[in-house]
Amino acid sequence: MAKERVETTITDGIRISVRCEYQAPHSNPAKSEYVFAYWVTIANESPYTVQLLKRHWIIFDSVGTIREVKGEGVIGEQPVLKPGELHKYSSWCPLSTAVGKMKGSFEMRRTSKEQLFHVTIPEFNLVADFKQN
Repeated sequence: MAKERVETTITDGIRISVRCEYQAPHSNPAKSEYVFAYWVTIANESPYTVQLLKRHWIIFDSVGTIREVKGEGVIGEQPVLKPGELHKYSSWCPLSTAVGKMKGSFEMRRTSKEQLFHVTIPEFNLVADFKQN
């Protein structure tokens, strides 16, 4: 089993933490199908109430393919977080290689001032267990 690693960044008082895990039961290496699950925690450590509006992911595989995924909210939600609140969600990413990485950003809004800002999602590695030392 791979050592669990959590990547974290803080932007304007919003802490984003991500952990990832290879999903062997859902993968088929013989067909170059590798599935990774990831868990995201969004913590509002700012003094403002904020709302997550959009997501932007950049996904890299080990043969140089780059994909971008943009959309409204996360898993169909646009959560509002008061100071001190958390929002957690999980999702998954398919790759055609056993190694890759992801990074991105969330567009958020301070509800009191209608002020938009971007929060960095930390880069994290997608590595199938059998590729790790």
